[in-house]
Amino acid sequence: MAYVDGYVLPVPTRKLQAYIRMARMGERMWRKHGALDYKECVGDDLKTKWGCTFPRLMKLKRGETVVFSFVVFKSRAHRDRVNAKVMKELEKLGGPKEMPFDMKRMAYGGFKVPVGA
Repeated sequence: MAYVDGYVLPVPTRKLQAYIRMARMGERMWRKHGALDYKECVGDDLKTKWGCTFPRLMKLKRGETVVFSFVVFKSRAHRDRVNAKVMKELEKLGGPKEMPFDMKRMAYGGFKVPVGA
């Protein structure tokens, strides 16, 4: 069964280009080590009339937007192997000096994909 790592995070709009640069590097790394797909999606139509909106869920502050991201793998075991390789490479590179978003407000989780796999 396919497996997805999903992320939702608040990004200050003034740091969005820095985030996108970092995300492009992330995409190259995850795909290099075997991820099947990698998407970074920037909020656009966030003022919906129903449900809990992303801005409310993320407690967005003025000047922030939401980024919804996901990485697709063959399985959870495949995800674990790919992520271990990515983390090892990031460690060698020294990782980013400063994150362009508030890591404490990031939501992350791994998901089985029973539909659409």
